[in-house]
Amino acid sequence: MKNILILVLLSSSFFACKEKAKEVTAEVETTVETIEEKVVESGSEWITLFDGSSFDNWRGYLSEEMHPEWTLEDGAMAFTPGEKGGKNIISKDQYTNFILSLEWKISEGGNSGVFWGVHEDAAFPEAYETGAEIQVLDNEKHPDAKVAGGTHTAGSLYDMIAPPSDVTKPAGGWNLCVLEVNHNTNQGKVTLNGTELFTFPVHGADWDNMVENSKFKGWKGFGKFQTGHIGLQDHSDEVWYRNIKIKNLD
Repeated sequence: MKNILILVLLSSSFFACKEKAKEVTAEVETTVETIEEKVVESGSEWITLFDGSSFDNWRGYLSEEMHPEWTLEDGAMAFTPGEKGGKNIISKDQYTNFILSLEWKISEGGNSGVFWGVHEDAAFPEAYETGAEIQVLDNEKHPDAKVAGGTHTAGSLYDMIAPPSDVTKPAGGWNLCVLEVNHNTNQGKVTLNGTELFTFPVHGADWDNMVENSKFKGWKGFGKFQTGHIGLQDHSDEVWYRNIKIKNLD
């Protein structure tokens, strides 16, 4: 009788442990699912513009196709200059209030740029005629870094606002740039490699005053369009971009 009782107790304990294990497993699975749901939910606001696999969200400025000078290379879009310049590219969609995040890598002595508010019209042969620019540059070896009071250095609001410090990686290194443009609050913000560089007005009298005191004074379309394309510049130098995503703030 004693042996039978021990067997019953052991059996009960075994099944109890088995049920407990099932409960713990179910709880872990539920927790993992919840975490996955939160990750998906938190990332759902971001729109991937380039994931390294295709140019589906891009095309040439004033063109229905991508320029062949832009190619896929190790998860990045690589620009190799050709004989003829002006091979800027733009996002197929247009944006007004947004946060844009991307990584860029510039060649030694190289120059490029990230535009926003690009208005595509044959009256403006180049994307920079309407779109303001965050500069992409090799600060060490490109001569632009030594002129215009720093407003041509990497991370600058080109020809208008200079970064307070140089936080760029040397040529050949990846730099993470985050640009926020919000016309509802009339504020733009540039963050480079985790450092907030500056904020700036994106329309109105203060914006107009900055333009008037820059090389863009008198340009018919520059900075006039609150809604426009994102653009990447052909400045006749090798440059790479990757991990491009955007979040609408409307």
